[in-house]
Amino acid sequence: MAILKIENLTKRFGGLTAIKAFDLEIEQGQIVGLIGPNGAGKTTLFNAITGVYPCEDGEIVFSGQSLKRIKPHLACELGIGRTFQVAKPFGGSTVLYNVMVGSFCRVNDRRKAERKASEVLEFVGLWPKRNTLGKSLTIADRKRLEVARALATEPQLLLLDEVMAGLNPKETEEAIALVREISRKGITLLIIEHVMQVIMSLSDKIAVIHHGEKIAEGVPAEVAQDEKVIKAYLGDEYVFSSSEGN
Repeated sequence: MAILKIENLTKRFGGLTAIKAFDLEIEQGQIVGLIGPNGAGKTTLFNAITGVYPCEDGEIVFSGQSLKRIKPHLACELGIGRTFQVAKPFGGSTVLYNVMVGSFCRVNDRRKAERKASEVLEFVGLWPKRNTLGKSLTIADRKRLEVARALATEPQLLLLDEVMAGLNPKETEEAIALVREISRKGITLLIIEHVMQVIMSLSDKIAVIHHGEKIAEGVPAEVAQDEKVIKAYLGDEYVFSSSEGN
């Protein structure tokens, strides 16, 4: 059963069409990768799903409810969490407080919010840094905090926007492991990522967007061999290096 269904979605900014007739279905429990060149419309699509941008045409349905005119806070309450490409914690507040902010989506009691935030910090591996100020965190820990804050809202669907950008190989491995653990909790994931080896290994299926249009969709092995995708985004070098690794 599809938890998210996007049909014929179009978003324009003046004379610029950022997303054009985009279709995508995501099944409950799937990990779906969204790839494409910079400026292809990936983050714009996230913003449309979460109510940041209203869309002119088409429909977005989450768990049977239309999101076309929804406000961001209501999308969150429905069960859609997200991270942002640039992690911006509340720098003067502790890691624990940062995650408590997300918890207040579900509870209105400070002690309950703190309890929920503590559980999430344990899960993502940030509990030892709970009293550290947000501004003092490394890039990797800021990314992890971004995920924690989203998880504290108790999402059914989690949108991850380049959570592995800027990480070294060891940090990337740890981030992949965290994504897999999130999936094991039954949370459905839609992931934007430019590290192809990562997205190809994580995803059940991949959608490719270019100039706002979906040019391919399928399991990773199919998408990696699609001529349109190779030409628009992957390049022959990726295909060659992938085949060498097999």
